[in-house]
Amino acid sequence: MMRLKRNWQAFLAALLVILSLAYLPLTSTQATGPQGSGTLVVAVLVVAIVAVVALDGAGHYLRAIVLFVGAHLPAFLLLGTVTGNEGQMSTAFFLLIGASWLLAWACVSELSYLAPRSHGAQWLLRLLIPGIFGAWILILWEAAVRGFGVPFVLLPPPSAIGARIAASLPVLWSDVRQTIFKAVLFGYILGCASGFVVAILADRIGFLRRGLLPIGNMMSALPIIGVAPIMVMWFGFDWQSKAAVVTIMTFFPMLVNTVAGLAAAGNMERDLMRSYASSYGQTLVKLRLPAAMPFIFNALKINSTLALIGAIVAEFFGTPIVGMGFRISTEIGRMNVDMVWAEIAVAAVIGSAFYGIVALGERATTFWHPSNRRG
Repeated sequence: MMRLKRNWQAFLAALLVILSLAYLPLTSTQATGPQGSGTLVVAVLVVAIVAVVALDGAGHYLRAIVLFVGAHLPAFLLLGTVTGNEGQMSTAFFLLIGASWLLAWACVSELSYLAPRSHGAQWLLRLLIPGIFGAWILILWEAAVRGFGVPFVLLPPPSAIGARIAASLPVLWSDVRQTIFKAVLFGYILGCASGFVVAILADRIGFLRRGLLPIGNMMSALPIIGVAPIMVMWFGFDWQSKAAVVTIMTFFPMLVNTVAGLAAAGNMERDLMRSYASSYGQTLVKLRLPAAMPFIFNALKINSTLALIGAIVAEFFGTPIVGMGFRISTEIGRMNVDMVWAEIAVAAVIGSAFYGIVALGERATTFWHPSNRRG
């Protein structure tokens, strides 16, 4: 029973491999290509499944290595077969892709049990597990689109998107420079800074807090598609209007979270500061702001994604002939879907990196908080 529980992915992969034998070869009779590659894929999968079951009592390192090779080598061979045979793949192709995916799942499970001692190995493991997960999203995407022959105009495969990115680096860089390094960064800094300052004032002045927060909650619900055209009319078609949209979108999350964070300090700690005859400024700097840091960083992380979305959507309503939003709206009209996906991929990478930088800053600043402690 314990062997079945540990190796259920391998046993299910073996079932898919057996079923695939009834549907070989990988491509239809009308298709061209290496018809014998299906036998090689089956052989590699069988060897990997037998090896991982035989190593049931072995350590997680060895099993993870076997599963990694046994999952990714067949996937590489299968994706090589589908090139040039789009829409001509047999059921065996999809069954074998499923078997490879199950072995990759088992590989990630084995890696999750590892507890390396060195700091470098821990970081490598934290990158490897989501890296394998993300790679298999792309592998399944590629196999499904090319295997079923989905038209590229509906959904291009990752390989086509990657080729478009490689061929359009100058254009993508100019778009990133216009949208990210101008509109997003300026609006993000201005919106978060002004929201923080107003939150301090609202915390100090009672009537401002009671009057401003309800308005802030209402303003945060304003649709961006309603605000963006107005900002374009006020500030023009260049990046300043997009920065204004980003400022509005990031101001209120910072305001609300900072006010909530300033109220998070306990009454006992506040009474202790009063017993020391601390002024408002001393209590704010030494007690209330440190207690509010998790809330402030929460707003910074939320705003890191809102800023990018706001700038791109605002560019739909008027911009110079450069920018990520301009490129998306223009290329979709030309049916250049691969370029649209290239812009989306670049935006996703930059947004994730932006969020990660803020998260690293949070970990370095609020290392004392229970959420950042390691047991």
